Amino acid sequence: MSRYLISFDDGSMTFPEEDFPAVAEASHRVVQEAKDAGVWIFGAGVERQQASIVATDGTVTDGPFPETKAVVGGFSIIEVPSREDALMWAAKIAGACRCAQEVREIMYDPES
Repeated sequence: MSRYLISFDDGSMTFPEEDFPAVAEASHRVVQEAKDAGVWIFGAGVERQQASIVATDGTVTDGPFPETKAVVGGFSIIEVPSREDALMWAAKIAGACRCAQEVREIMYDPES
């Protein structure tokens, strides 16, 4: 089994604000379906805020601003037998969230 990160960029959910309750309900249904299927590990939305970058020496600086394209807006981590399965779950999440999803395999580390 492999783990996959399914994510979307902040700002990519461009539906009207009044649709948010329906989108949230659809998203929760997909999460429950993934839990029932035993593939769900974890997921969440990411607060829209400026990131803090902590350097190797411990110093903290302001990070990327949410206005930049390369900011994660939300993510899911699933564990499935194949990339095809991960893409199938990403399609369900994309439909529920009404935005495209990026799918990346998480490298296995037996020490973590």
